[in-house]
Amino acid sequence: MNLVLQGLGSCMPALERIAALTAPQRIVRLSGSAIRCEGITYSVALRHTIEVAAHAAQLDATYMMGVHKLDEFRLVAMDMDSTLITIECIDEIADMQGLKPQVAEITEAAMRGELDFSASLRKRVALLKGLDASALERVYNERLQLSPGAENMLAAVKAAGLKTLLVSGGFTFFTARLKERLGLDFTLANELEIIDGKLTGNVLGEIVDADVKKRTVEHVCASLGIAASQAIVMGDGANDLKMMSVAGMSVAFRAKPVVREQASVALNFVGLDGIFNLLC
Repeated sequence: MNLVLQGLGSCMPALERIAALTAPQRIVRLSGSAIRCEGITYSVALRHTIEVAAHAAQLDATYMMGVHKLDEFRLVAMDMDSTLITIECIDEIADMQGLKPQVAEITEAAMRGELDFSASLRKRVALLKGLDASALERVYNERLQLSPGAENMLAAVKAAGLKTLLVSGGFTFFTARLKERLGLDFTLANELEIIDGKLTGNVLGEIVDADVKKRTVEHVCASLGIAASQAIVMGDGANDLKMMSVAGMSVAFRAKPVVREQASVALNFVGLDGIFNLLC
């Protein structure tokens, strides 16, 4: 069993201190802020000790069987809100309507898996009825930021020949712009109905819920002639769990507990490009 420890900045002393707890057969320095402990003897008690110590030091600890390489994968599929980008777009749109607290509360509950996603999305969008559509542009220009490591991650996977899919329970207004800006291969999201420059409070067509996300990953994989096990899938909320379940590597990025518990990888402190320390 191997353990990858990684963090931000000048964290090598903390990495080495925690690595020593595992009594590894060998330590491989992956970068100035990441190491791999190889040949450790796994136990539940040791894992708990390592996870507590790593969290206290703001380090990510990932247990892996063997060593995996990026060339084992052909697709990276990503959620958008709070994964590829730092915000929940619907919450920021609602802020333009003076309703951010009410909408954000519903968003959080849906992400934790406490509410049906489709019903909760329709409820949140209904609160936006009458809002000028220019609010969407303001959110994109003034509030949308890429998550740490996103650009590095995308540049590296594209250079390695992997395809990219952005599949979101958010909105096409944002995924379309990100597709063009970042050179993504595939996108899917919900479409807000706009009439006479105003949001109607409705969503057009089928809601992109957990089942649709899973089907989309499988469909894109099939269209590329690859198995779903050759996909890396990244997400943060309960709506991402089904598509993550079919992936060869599932990455919970600064995610809700229910997602961290079920993902093969949880990145709580490093950026999205932290996946590369797991694939070398």
